[in-house]
Amino acid sequence: MDTLYFELPLIEWVGYMASTLVLVSLSLSSIVKLRIFNLIGAAIFSFYGFYIDALPVGIMNLIICLFNMYYLRTLLFKKEVFEGICIDKPDKYLRLFLNYHKDDVQRFFPEFKIEQAESSKILMAVRDMNVAGVMLLSDNKNGTAEVILDYVTPQYRDYKTGKYLLRRFKQQLLNEGVNSLYYSELNPLHSKYFQRMGYRLEGESYVLNLNNRAD
Repeated sequence: MDTLYFELPLIEWVGYMASTLVLVSLSLSSIVKLRIFNLIGAAIFSFYGFYIDALPVGIMNLIICLFNMYYLRTLLFKKEVFEGICIDKPDKYLRLFLNYHKDDVQRFFPEFKIEQAESSKILMAVRDMNVAGVMLLSDNKNGTAEVILDYVTPQYRDYKTGKYLLRRFKQQLLNEGVNSLYYSELNPLHSKYFQRMGYRLEGESYVLNLNNRAD
């Protein structure tokens, strides 16, 4: 640890790395990711503190690690209550929800306009009695519906909400003759999400075949 890198001992770089991870964790909107980054940063900080004989630093960060592990276990393994709601016309609450999250929605769906909800099928995911996500679909056209919006609030952005919506309404969509969904904006910020949901890139669109989707 006494080896110098850019005129600083390696152990000091370890301290800087721990500080950076803790700082990054505080900038994350996802509670799960925040806890994971904070856990790693605190673990490295604890090692750093014990290594340089700074016991208060080592002990405090060790305790922070234990807190993070406890809350991560709660977040990852707690039983959550999901409910799905399907409505044909937007109500006042949905408009308030979309307006409240307007800036975040625009990051992922820059072309989206709230007025589009008026002519869309609306699927909502309620998670622990909080509206966690909204999916808007176009009318069925030859067995295909376009995903106009598939938005999940930051605190629930762990893929569970999106997967629940697809699982909950898959059979209903199939019964209505919708065999596939597609999304064509190809926003880099949202591409990972669609891939995790099971969509496949076909030409200039992400396409999900509901008949082939395993629940």
